[in-house]
Amino acid sequence: MPVLNAVGRVFASEVEVLIVGAGACGCSAALAANERGAEVLILERDAKPTGNTSLSGGQIPAAGTKLQKAAGLLDDTPDILARDLINKAHGECDVELATHIAAESARTIDWLVDRYRMPLSCILDFRYPGHTKPHMHASPSCFGAELLAVFLAAIGDQEIPIATPAPVTDLFADEDGYVQGVRVTRPDGKTEDIGCSALILACNGYGGNKEMLAKYIPEIATAHYHGHVGNQGDAVRWGEELGASIKDMGAFQGHGAVATPHNIHLSWPSITEGGFQVNKSGLRFSNENQGYSEQALKVLRQPDHVAWTIWDDRCQKIAMTLHSHVEALGAGAIKQYTTVQEMARMIGCDAKTLSQTLSEVADIALGKKKDALGRDFSTHRPLVPPYYMAKVTGALFHTQGGLEVNKEARVLKKDGTPFPNLFAGGGAARGLSGPSDWGYLSGSGLLMATNLGRLAGEAAAALVKR
Repeated sequence: MPVLNAVGRVFASEVEVLIVGAGACGCSAALAANERGAEVLILERDAKPTGNTSLSGGQIPAAGTKLQKAAGLLDDTPDILARDLINKAHGECDVELATHIAAESARTIDWLVDRYRMPLSCILDFRYPGHTKPHMHASPSCFGAELLAVFLAAIGDQEIPIATPAPVTDLFADEDGYVQGVRVTRPDGKTEDIGCSALILACNGYGGNKEMLAKYIPEIATAHYHGHVGNQGDAVRWGEELGASIKDMGAFQGHGAVATPHNIHLSWPSITEGGFQVNKSGLRFSNENQGYSEQALKVLRQPDHVAWTIWDDRCQKIAMTLHSHVEALGAGAIKQYTTVQEMARMIGCDAKTLSQTLSEVADIALGKKKDALGRDFSTHRPLVPPYYMAKVTGALFHTQGGLEVNKEARVLKKDGTPFPNLFAGGGAARGLSGPSDWGYLSGSGLLMATNLGRLAGEAAAALVKR
């Protein structure tokens, strides 16, 4: 991933705004720049755009949207969303950026829905950990591939060109950090150099790069990776060569309920609505509802790096509104049981121990005792048979560290000044999770992808049109 000297370079073709990556971030950037009259080209490494967007749950947090108001949710505000983001990260994120993204969130959702017919609606039947209001806006089956299909249709309708497969291998920049173009290396080895007036990096993080994971996040490096293999850390490596500020490289979004060996994640209502997890001894080991991201390492620390998630029909009905859970059920990862003894045999644990665990959770839910692990079960009644159970492990979904950006999504140098014409968003940019896994507020990935994408596109278009 070298940065090549641009002095004297002549490009056979040039474009005003060049975007690397055709996921939610890249498409948002392209649509926003195109609206403002900029000439746009998207370069996508794969033959067909997929990326982490298509693997996601298709849910975007926002506050004060038209959809929320139409649903009667009149008390959610950007200040509340900002507080939730900052509190989840223990105040260790870029507070100014978190506040700005929260303030822009409704504008982004309204823009996508009104102008590009994004099929979003408010999630009202449950809340993820850390969401003090119903912030989530989701596609019909909570599936990111649905969103990406609409993004790509909008790109087609606007006649914005996408080059595929077109992996960018090199940047051309001068000594001041002005990016003059990129080099595309095709699968057959042929190269093409393309000039640009502004470059937007929307090529996600480094979850698919084992060497970078071992360097920055060794505790999750050997876990199952549930993201796109093309996330090789290109943006970070270019940024390092250019002298960019790179922060929170130890941050990531994990998931503590990926069915194994199926590698399909359960939807989190299986936990939020009163479900819980046990290890191979039939014992609970954590406050499962602090967040699905930090739960990944907690599960991986259990014997054999596995746990069993247990829930009931009340949880199941809500969980089945999410695509991944439907997929897990269809794959046979989720089983139904009528007795504790049946579940104990499947786990291989003592039935009395597992029965005692369920009794203790029931007592906590009924207010008879407090949970030694710190979870509040009182908002839901105790689980009742039939039970559902799945064997799960912890997994890495995507990294959260990356290029530091300002409120226009402009990449910052180590001295805090912006590069002349370089922008980044989504997983290529530093997220709002702080330094670790516990700071990820559910939906933050698509929140940063869509908002930073739009902001980058707007700013890049303004830059090239001056």
